Amino acid sequence: MLLNLFNEMRSAKVPVSVRELLDLINALKHNVVFADMDEFYYLARAILVKDERHFDKFDRAFGAYFKGLENLNEHIEALIPDEWLRKEFERTLTDEERAKIESLGGLDKLIEEFKKRLEEQKERHAGGNKWVGTGGTSPFGSGGFNPEGIRVGDAGKRQGKAVKVWDQREYKNLDDQVELGTRNIKVALRRLRKFAREGAADEFDLNGTIDHTAKDGGLLNIQMRPERRNTVKLLLLLDIGGSMDAHVKVCEELFSACKTEFKHLEYFYFHNFIYESVWKNNLRRTSERTSTFDLLHKYGSDYKVVFVGDAAMAPYEITQAGGSVEHWNEEAGYVWMRRFMDKFKKVIWINPYPKHTWDYTASTQLVRELTHEQMYPLTLQGLEEGMRFLAK
Repeated sequence: MLLNLFNEMRSAKVPVSVRELLDLINALKHNVVFADMDEFYYLARAILVKDERHFDKFDRAFGAYFKGLENLNEHIEALIPDEWLRKEFERTLTDEERAKIESLGGLDKLIEEFKKRLEEQKERHAGGNKWVGTGGTSPFGSGGFNPEGIRVGDAGKRQGKAVKVWDQREYKNLDDQVELGTRNIKVALRRLRKFAREGAADEFDLNGTIDHTAKDGGLLNIQMRPERRNTVKLLLLLDIGGSMDAHVKVCEELFSACKTEFKHLEYFYFHNFIYESVWKNNLRRTSERTSTFDLLHKYGSDYKVVFVGDAAMAPYEITQAGGSVEHWNEEAGYVWMRRFMDKFKKVIWINPYPKHTWDYTASTQLVRELTHEQMYPLTLQGLEEGMRFLAK
């Protein structure tokens, strides 16, 4: 049974290995979950899926496989052993309902009758008090009412149990095959995390409160602690204007995700390449600029630096003094980039152009050399690789 589930996962491109399948089988042998499909879903997802971006693929594979198992007419002997049925009854029935079952001949007779009716029934049935179906008062089916009942199938209005959570597909936009979006970018950026508790003690500490209350002989002693925050410091420099106009939307999504994920975020704009000044307000880019020297001296070497740009320009804009297309730069752009590389421990360049196009522009090759080949495409995989490098 689990081999078919494993094959379904592999077909859906969920990166699951035989080792993980064996772990799942071992968990079932030790009764980590038993006779509860919802609990089995969460257990299987926890063991088989190692990255939340694959949750949607898992949900689709899980749902596709188990929908085939709902046809119990042909597979009841293999899929629902007697011990599972007994266990479900023992777990859910009240003393009064147990007494009613005993009055009908006991649990053995009920299970025997259930199998017999499955063999006799040839078509779907709704309502009534005998056949396996939906609604009605038959002991067997879905969505009905009977204290001695066995739930079968998915149809009918349920009474609040055995919800197939995999059908909800709450993670459907975390699939790494979909287009970039703010939520997906956030997932990729979360690889760059370093948590610490800092600031005022304004968060309730449950464990600390319990410990101190116990030490004080039961006298309530409430403890507070600082909030746990991501302490990574990020310096984001964004290319704006010209050829970058085609990438405004995805850069806005990246910028929005960074502002959410990083408490210590500083950002500036530049055009084509980094020179002696940058700016924060594009409407006042000619009058309100920040010296790049000031930027290099203000922010510590512990900042992670991310340049975002297409790196597509004339090579002389990087290699020559006066190469800027907007002003006269006294020093060549590569000089400034080397200063960044010398000052900061971790520097990467995010390129919105696809990776296979980078070889067609000489300027892109220059930028890759200046950043020690730490250029990544603006894709989910590229962002994850870039964040993984910054987190080292």
